[in-house]
Amino acid sequence: MKKILAAAAFMVLAVSASAQGWFRQPTPNDTLQSVRVLPDGKVLFQIYAPKARTVSVTGDLPWDKPVVFRENRQGVWQGVCEGLPDGCFRYSFLVDGTRVQDPKAPLSAEQASVFTKGDGYVKNVPHGAIAQRYYWSETLGQMRRMHVWTPAGYEKSKAKLPVLYLIHGGGDNDASWPGVGAAGWILDNLLAEGKMVPMIVVMPNGTIPTSDMMGEVPLFGQDMVRSIIPFIEANYNVKADQAHRAMAGLSMGGMETIETAFRHPELFSHVWVLSSSFAPGRQKEYVEEIRLKTLAPKLNKNFKALYFTQGGPSDIAYKNCQETLGYLKEAGISYNYLENAQAGHSWTTWRADLQTLAPTLFK
Repeated sequence: MKKILAAAAFMVLAVSASAQGWFRQPTPNDTLQSVRVLPDGKVLFQIYAPKARTVSVTGDLPWDKPVVFRENRQGVWQGVCEGLPDGCFRYSFLVDGTRVQDPKAPLSAEQASVFTKGDGYVKNVPHGAIAQRYYWSETLGQMRRMHVWTPAGYEKSKAKLPVLYLIHGGGDNDASWPGVGAAGWILDNLLAEGKMVPMIVVMPNGTIPTSDMMGEVPLFGQDMVRSIIPFIEANYNVKADQAHRAMAGLSMGGMETIETAFRHPELFSHVWVLSSSFAPGRQKEYVEEIRLKTLAPKLNKNFKALYFTQGGPSDIAYKNCQETLGYLKEAGISYNYLENAQAGHSWTTWRADLQTLAPTLFK
């Protein structure tokens, strides 16, 4: 697949006044590639910092040839590094003298600072394992990463387990649910308390660089069906049938969940759409495209439970979700609606969703 220079915009940011509602106003940062290897072997560094006075780059770079940065009219600072051999190099930007990790790096979502107030989620219970797994994506033509949680005792058990595929939101990656989402700790606690059945939870990377923010949605849906599910069923001791598969996603991951599960209802028995909706700004077109009314009997037959959740009226996806629910009602599709936490479009809401909904699976 041709790599495009953009990354999906982060939907948790400020809401625009446009018809799309829960997307913020675009900036040059949305389509910026922070590091590019040029045809002549030089390396171009870029960072969007429209209010900065000085920018430089530091790390494993030649000290005798400092990179000179200049700002363009869009507020993007650019500098070219010469003389680098092939290899891997650590780097960071200096913005007005402050060291800044590259906010556009593929792993930038893993650099966010997180603090715990109160008891948090870590308790003295048996803990499962979270593994990083790499697989070949037939859709994208590249190696991709996922995180997989297996319950305590899985390594010594011969029992086949059901699977929940759990997708993060825009701007994050597969480390977000096991990181700031505390998914492993939440699942450990629920299992230890006897509140859920043992299962495997797969947390793929739903962020795919595309020139159009919505372009990643169908690509991820294809990757789920062609590569992610087959990889899990080939490498883990799981029940490989529709009754024992579930899919859930938040925000942009919710749209990816809709795209995957609605186009392939024969694959899943439980579907959760967290703080999300049909494509904002073009819901009617999407409903017509997937032929929702024609699809309704198949969804009702295959989905044992279809949940839509919100973090209350302050959730920036709230109005779009209500519009989606209207289309579901009109098509005669059965669903459950939950405002589990009045915490808006935030991880507080989505962690609460996981705690509430995981116990409902595969029973």
